[in-house]
Amino acid sequence: MAGSSYKVAEAAPRCLTQDEALAGPGLRAFFKLTERWNLRVAEQRKLLGDPPESTFYKWKREQDGTLSRDTLERISYLLGIFKALAILFPQPERADAWLRKPNSAPTFGGKSALERMLSGNVADLFVVRQYLDAQRG
Repeated sequence: MAGSSYKVAEAAPRCLTQDEALAGPGLRAFFKLTERWNLRVAEQRKLLGDPPESTFYKWKREQDGTLSRDTLERISYLLGIFKALAILFPQPERADAWLRKPNSAPTFGGKSALERMLSGNVADLFVVRQYLDAQRG
């Protein structure tokens, strides 16, 4: 068709999924939290579900990335634990200390909450969060 003009359609911008939109803020909050709790790299990786070292360091460097639903769930539980501790213990040093103290509650069996959280199971993060939420009332 000589003389007619065709307009090339531009690709519509891709919308981020909810998981993609939460990755950056979640990682930034996670790394601030791990600084606050003075966690070693091995502990940080375990809490995130043991991602490969290269992936972990990329997340740490870029404070963004693609996260699985499992990793996002883990970060969510950790942020909930942090918030519950801040409510239960307004003094940050007491909240941070509680995490590492042996606990006689049946949930912990004499171990610290952090030891339970470092089992590698996302269910243990849930249990610690549930315990703290129950303590809050």
